[in-house]
Amino acid sequence: MTSIELSQESKEIKEICLRLLTRREHSQKELRDKLALRGFDHSQTQGVIDALKQQGWQSDQRFFESYARHRIKKGFGPIKIKADIQKHGIQSIDLEAVLLELADDWLEILEQAYSKKYAEDVMITDSERMKRSRFLLQRGFSGEMIMKFFQRIENKDRF
Repeated sequence: MTSIELSQESKEIKEICLRLLTRREHSQKELRDKLALRGFDHSQTQGVIDALKQQGWQSDQRFFESYARHRIKKGFGPIKIKADIQKHGIQSIDLEAVLLELADDWLEILEQAYSKKYAEDVMITDSERMKRSRFLLQRGFSGEMIMKFFQRIENKDRF
């Protein structure tokens, strides 16, 4: 492949990346995967993506923050968000610190997810409590958070 063909291919890769990045943030892995589906060579795409990163067009940090904010609004917990973000190839960012910064009160987010799914019941059976706990676990909340939440509900019902 000649340098003219190479630079033409690089321009095409850059245009595709910029088109994708103007719609929403993308991780480097997402960009590489989408370009691979279009038949572009990995070594060529990585060079373009690195250049876009240096120019500030692509940022895994911004992608993670945007993704995490969206998932928090949808009622997902920190465990689920971290697992999902690692599938997007994000490894080098301090996920815990960013999640703490974005969500000050995970119990409040857990309560919103719970309230959206279940109507307020005065008393729930043990089997129903287990079912609801499984739902919250699948949403990415820890067992400790769920335990605190149900204790708070029980204390509220007593008064």
